[in-house]
Amino acid sequence: MTLHLLPTRTGNAAENMALDFLLLQRYPQAQAARFRHYGWRAPAFTFGLSQPLEFVRAQLPAGEHFDLCRRPTGGGVVDHREDWTYALIIPRGHPLEAERATQSYRTVHACLAEALRALGSPVVLKERRDEETAGAAPGVCFQRPEIFDVLNESTGAKIAGAAQKRNKNGLLLQGSIWKPAAGPVDWEAFAEKFSASLAKALGDEPVPAPWPELADGEVEALIEQYSSPEWMEYR
Repeated sequence: MTLHLLPTRTGNAAENMALDFLLLQRYPQAQAARFRHYGWRAPAFTFGLSQPLEFVRAQLPAGEHFDLCRRPTGGGVVDHREDWTYALIIPRGHPLEAERATQSYRTVHACLAEALRALGSPVVLKERRDEETAGAAPGVCFQRPEIFDVLNESTGAKIAGAAQKRNKNGLLLQGSIWKPAAGPVDWEAFAEKFSASLAKALGDEPVPAPWPELADGEVEALIEQYSSPEWMEYR
């Protein structure tokens, strides 16, 4: 399956979340996976679909203003101020999309770890689940590593985590790499190596692709929805 590499974009939190979801819902070529790296227009946090807003607000640094949005995927609270953020969308029918969530998570993070190791970063996958935290509700993403997260082998710090959503169109995986835990990395070289490793896992080559023509009205409407109090509360 071809992996389309989309141009890097910078947006606010609601825009970034809306575009990730629309790439799952409306991407015109069903036989291609798509990958994008994106930036943040302002200091931002996102949080999982099922997390209570009251809990999330209590985790934010006091006395500062942040761009905040609920993700369409699960997982915990993610600090995007010093991260490298990406989204991978795999259409329905590909073997990786059909895998259990833990296995698709492992495959993507194995590709990520391979790319970081090639650039000299000492990383490993967390191969065992902590029994004392098994089944716990999502908290703050980089405070507690989960099975198949990417860790710094030297310090044990969590480097990368991700959250997923599956629906009738396929799989959306939203991932974050915490740069301070990864150490010095050439991030442009990392993007090339990571996308090449992902494409290999998908069975094809990475191909640069233009941004798809999504309907302007639908994009604007979803950004408005993701900015609304109703979405933030999700009740």
